[in-house]
Amino acid sequence: MTKNSPKHLRAETRKWWLSVIADYELEPHHTRLLSMAAETWDEYVAAREAVKKHGMVYADRFGQPKARPEIAIERDCRVGFARLIRELGLDLGEPDEVRPPRIVGVA
Repeated sequence: MTKNSPKHLRAETRKWWLSVIADYELEPHHTRLLSMAAETWDEYVAAREAVKKHGMVYADRFGQPKARPEIAIERDCRVGFARLIRELGLDLGEPDEVRPPRIVGVA
C-alpha cells in the first residue's frame, strides 16, 4: 500500500517521513506516531527559526529580560520528538524485549 505523507509537513520532513515508511513496516498506530513526530519536528524548526530571528529574550513592560515563548516550544518539541522516536523504536537493532516496527524485507 502506498502511503502519502501529510501535506502540511515541510518538504524535508515529508522526505524523511516517506523514507521511514519505505524502510519499515508500520502498523496504522505507528504511522500516526510517525506523523506526530514529523509535525513535532516542524514545530521545533519553526520555534528555532523564531529564536534565531528574534533572539532568546525580550524586555517585558518593566524592561526586565524574559525568555521568548519559542524557547519553551523548542524545548517541548525536542523532548516530544525524542519520545515519539523512542516509542517507534526506529533506532533499535535486533529486537530484545521491545518489539519495534520491522524493517521492510527482513523476516
